[in-house]
Amino acid sequence: MSEWPGFFGRNTFKQALAKCERQIGLWSGLASPIVAEIVAGAGFDWVVVDGEHAPNDIASLLAQLQAMRGSATEAAFRVPWNEMVIIKRALDVGARTLVIPWVQSADEARRAVAATRYPPLGIRGTAVAMRATEYGRTQGYHRNAHLDTCVLVQLETRAALKEIEAIAAVDGVDGLFIGPSDLAADMGHLGNPKHPDVQSAIQDAAQRIRATGKSAGTLTGNPDDVERLIEMGFNFTAVGTDIGILARGAEALAARFLKH
Repeated sequence: MSEWPGFFGRNTFKQALAKCERQIGLWSGLASPIVAEIVAGAGFDWVVVDGEHAPNDIASLLAQLQAMRGSATEAAFRVPWNEMVIIKRALDVGARTLVIPWVQSADEARRAVAATRYPPLGIRGTAVAMRATEYGRTQGYHRNAHLDTCVLVQLETRAALKEIEAIAAVDGVDGLFIGPSDLAADMGHLGNPKHPDVQSAIQDAAQRIRATGKSAGTLTGNPDDVERLIEMGFNFTAVGTDIGILARGAEALAARFLKH
């Protein structure tokens, strides 16, 4: 038997966000434990396994969490929806940093947080011998799990941006993440997050989030945009995707040696 936090250790990513420190991450959509092991070993502060737009389920998430165990990289999981059963299952297999998509209000943020907390703090269902407790070997897990559970809520519409201050005030929300593609679509610029109106909204959102004292996050597929996003106020930023690295790298190599 071991005492909490057991083999997972403390969530240093959550601790860094509480201080609004810079954290550089990568988005992972290839649904492969081999890829997860490779990118976790690259030295990123955090890597998101995408369960919303990539073909990941709880079983594939588990394999990737196992592959990333032992690295200094925090393994996060974007759940497909703000739904308590999905959140419970992700936590039980050992994900402890969750990205919750399409949060539109403080009430929805509270619902997300409640799904990550055991009673009396929330509504998370209780089990004993799941992976998160080292299969029942970690003493004190249920009393302390929330201390290392990191909840990142994703704001993706104009309606959500209007609620930034209310959402940030929800106890248990560790960071607010701006989804640029869906925001662009909601603003009438589908497929064009670089539109000046969208960029202006993103910059305003970052400044307002940071003014609340919470961490601001976002994602870009272009490394050249990263410093500008950090200057806007985004302190936790995913600077690319495993899909983009593979696709663009393969294309560049083919273009170098093949003639069409």
